[in-house]
Amino acid sequence: MPARRSFYLIAAILLAAALLYAAGLLTNRSAAAYVTVSVDGNEIARLDLNENTEYLIPGYAGGTNRLIVRDGQAWVEDASCPDKLCVHQGKIHRAGEMIICLPNRVVAEVSGQSR
Repeated sequence: MPARRSFYLIAAILLAAALLYAAGLLTNRSAAAYVTVSVDGNEIARLDLNENTEYLIPGYAGGTNRLIVRDGQAWVEDASCPDKLCVHQGKIHRAGEMIICLPNRVVAEVSGQSR
């Protein structure tokens, strides 16, 4: 009998987790339109996700990041920072997703609304 209760408890937890995950996906489905690029807290560019482009971001203290926008997604292809964590953060396309490069003080954030 205790094994059966454990099975039901685990199944209920997995079901609740799946429902929370699905709800999170559904609530974050606003149409992503722009990538806002900021350096040291100051917005320097706003790029349309529907237009394929490359943008060389002039980061803090002479650092640089190369941001690629292609097919509705954005990613950092190259960076002058030593750890290159921003390069490994992958592609972003949903409103609220960000790529952050701390050494260059660069933030690229997807926004679902135009100005």
